[in-house]
Amino acid sequence: DRPLRRRGIVSPVAKPMAIVTQAAPEEAAEKPIGKAGGPEEKVGEAEALEGCSCSTVATLASSLVWPAICCLPLVLTLGGPLGLGYQNVFPRAWYDEEPVEPVRGDYGVVDPRTVKPLGLILGIIAVAVGQVFMLAYHLLRRSSLLGFTQHIQPEARVYDYLQGLKSHLSQPEGFALIGSYLVGTWMLGWMPSSYYSFAGGINWVHVAAQLLLQDFFQYSMHMGEHKISAWIYRHSHKPHHRFTNPRLFDAFDGSLADTSAMIVVPFALVARLVHANVWSYMAFGSLYANWLVLIHSEFAHPWDPVFRRLGFGTAADHHVHHRLFVFNYGHLFMYWDRVLGTYKSPSELSGKYFNKEV
Repeated sequence: DRPLRRRGIVSPVAKPMAIVTQAAPEEAAEKPIGKAGGPEEKVGEAEALEGCSCSTVATLASSLVWPAICCLPLVLTLGGPLGLGYQNVFPRAWYDEEPVEPVRGDYGVVDPRTVKPLGLILGIIAVAVGQVFMLAYHLLRRSSLLGFTQHIQPEARVYDYLQGLKSHLSQPEGFALIGSYLVGTWMLGWMPSSYYSFAGGINWVHVAAQLLLQDFFQYSMHMGEHKISAWIYRHSHKPHHRFTNPRLFDAFDGSLADTSAMIVVPFALVARLVHANVWSYMAFGSLYANWLVLIHSEFAHPWDPVFRRLGFGTAADHHVHHRLFVFNYGHLFMYWDRVLGTYKSPSELSGKYFNKEV
């Protein structure tokens, strides 16, 4: 209608809207205004309290996805009294309590027949179980069954959930490449000896150190892909940047070079710096893989205000990078961006590129 109005032509569709707009003040004037503390005010307060309560319940319910992501290592290390501990579930010959130094041959590899694969198998299952809970959470959020759903960017991408799920699970640079790294390093004895140990349960200090270091190395590789040369960027990270308005299922949609540089190389470095046991490695892997997917979500998460205060990465933070390319190179944390001056708050893009209150 705007071009028509500039020419002095009023669209016939606009007339009923004008009538409704004019009638609104009269209708409002006819409504009785309750006194302070009157029935109308009490009803309004009750509705506000009910809305706040529903929002709190939705936030708490949504936040359960985080312990669910780590449920396998949590159950197997804490479930002893219920008969679910790993000592009750698996034969003693299938695992080692103490660190085992693999015996490497002439080519620096171990005979895979001498390596116990239980820790590797459980680690892969832990990530898969975490993915199930994370994807179920996304489906519930997408269906508005976990409270109000707010798109980060105004242009909502419309897609079929099953189609998106299929594209997510079929990314070779995601699951196939990373899975090959995990299997190869474990079965060839290239992991530090502590990683083969089942003793001690989850060490959350080790998990935090792994996440922080992984994100730091990933930040460095990420910035390098952007800054070193146009050729490197074009052949590594650019395919992932075709998504300026990413959805959750786009997390691993990139290139083999990109995944190798930003995920596999940092994995190898972190393993040499943090000598964790198998349970800490398992918790780190599941948290990292699922968090990396969650920051690509097209929706704001209920925990985002808390994460932002703690300096943790949110989906809106990562959307800033996909939209502007030159900010927010971190993924799980925004510490490195803040220290090195590459951080931009999503609030600065509110109303222009992003919806308000994301």
